[in-house]
Amino acid sequence: MYKPLDKIQNSFFDFNQPLGMHMNPKNRWIALADRIPWDVFEVKYAELFPSSTGNIAKPLRMALGSLIIQTKFQYSDRELVEQITENPYLQYFIGLPGYQEEPPFDASTLVLFRKRLTHEIIMEANEYMLDRQDDDRTPPSSGSGKEKAPGDSQGKPENCGTLIVDATCVPANIRFPQDTSLLNEAREKLETIIYRF
Repeated sequence: MYKPLDKIQNSFFDFNQPLGMHMNPKNRWIALADRIPWDVFEVKYAELFPSSTGNIAKPLRMALGSLIIQTKFQYSDRELVEQITENPYLQYFIGLPGYQEEPPFDASTLVLFRKRLTHEIIMEANEYMLDRQDDDRTPPSSGSGKEKAPGDSQGKPENCGTLIVDATCVPANIRFPQDTSLLNEAREKLETIIYRF
């Protein structure tokens, strides 16, 4: 069973900060949380729960936000719960209404998050964030006043070949010790030495 929230996109100023704790509104997690359209993905997430009976599932922002944090830092499930419990910025990112000292969910709940959030939803969220990131970083024009048309390639082909930049990817004709041809070659040479004597 899933119960959609009334207000998914909480404002940073609505976040309950205990004891007058000051939080930076320009923090990376606050900026990222404001860029993600949680309500768009909430609709797709709610479709995964056709039944109206049973326990109420955790909100999408908590599930997807936790998986984003875990992917970024490569935390284990238990470490992720500890980090979220200790960090108010991460608690804001996963959609909690205010800072709380107790964990918002158990480490075993992350297994359910990974099962429920399909690969398509995660890839769509990833593509949306990358598209928005590219929009934020559009380079300024050169100032010449003359824009180059996208189809204007001036007779040059688009792809002129393959470029291998990483030196570890360069093809090399090196045989490894596990190669059976090395073992066979050594056996043959040893047999010729034995036959000579």
